[in-house]
Amino acid sequence: MRRLPPLTAIEAFVQVARLGSVKAASEELALSSPALSRRVQALERFIGKQLFERRHQAMKLNADGERLLGLIAPALDTMSDAIESMTSGAELLRLRLGTPSLFATQRLLPFLHELRAAHPQLHLDIDTGGHGMSRLGDGLDAAIVLARDIEPTLYARRLDRNRIRPVAARRLVEGPDAITEPAQLAGYSVLAHRDMADSFEIWRASLGMPDLEPVAIDLFDSGTLMLEAAAQGVGVAFMLDSHNIDPRDPRIGTLFGEATVKSPYSYWFVCRPRALEQRPVKMFHDWLIKLIEIDA
Repeated sequence: MRRLPPLTAIEAFVQVARLGSVKAASEELALSSPALSRRVQALERFIGKQLFERRHQAMKLNADGERLLGLIAPALDTMSDAIESMTSGAELLRLRLGTPSLFATQRLLPFLHELRAAHPQLHLDIDTGGHGMSRLGDGLDAAIVLARDIEPTLYARRLDRNRIRPVAARRLVEGPDAITEPAQLAGYSVLAHRDMADSFEIWRASLGMPDLEPVAIDLFDSGTLMLEAAAQGVGVAFMLDSHNIDPRDPRIGTLFGEATVKSPYSYWFVCRPRALEQRPVKMFHDWLIKLIEIDA
C-alpha cells in the first residue's frame, strides 16, 4: 500500500481551503492556529508543492491547491459519512448547545418534551455561558445567539425579528408612581443586555429623543437576571418582544403601551457549516426550525 500523508494534515488542508483562513479552520477543528498551520505545512512538504497563496488574515488556494481539493475533498467527506453511519446505531446522541438563559427558559425548555418524543436518542448539554459564536467547535456543537450580524464563515438561521420595549416593576407601570412619559426615564437606571448594549440608544433615537440621558446604563449578561432586576425596581429593562412578559404578572409590566421600536437584533441558530451534517446538530436544527415556524 502506498504511503499516505497523515489524515490530520489532509483534514486541516480541507478546512482551511473551505473556510479561507487558519483562524476559522482552527476553531472548526478545536486546534490552535500554529498547530493547524504546521499540519498544512506538513502536507505541503509531503507533496512537495505550495498549496496556498498566503495573504494577511487569509489563505487562498493556488492552482495546485484547487486541484488537490477537488481530488480529495469528496473522499474525505465519504470517509466522514462512513464513520457517522457506523456510529448512528448508538443509543445516545449528544448535542452541546449554547443558548442565552432567557431563550432557554422561555422558548426552549417548555418544548423539550416534544423533542424527546420525536428523537428519544437525542440529549442536550445546555451551556448558558455566553460567547456562543466564538466557542463553536471548541466546547459547543451549535449555539443560539442574540446578535445583529453573524460571522460569514458560519451557517446561520434567523429565528425571529424583534422590537425593543421597556419593562419595569409593576408599581412603575401603573399607580401613583407610574412612569407615563419617556422623559421620566432621566430619573432611572436603564438595564441592557451586554449582547445588545445599544438598545436604549436605538429606542430613544427612534422616538426622536437623542438627548434623553438616564441615571446610568447597567449591563447584564443574562436576560433572566435583567427581568428579575426590573421586577425588583432596580431600573427599566430594555427587552425584546420575544422576551415574553405576562400581562397578568403582578411584579412587572411594559411601559408606554405600544411605544416599541424596531430592533436590529435577532436570535439566530448558528453552527460551523460542516457541523450541520452531524446527526445531533441536524436533528435539533430541523426540530427547532419547525417549532419556530409553528410558533410564528
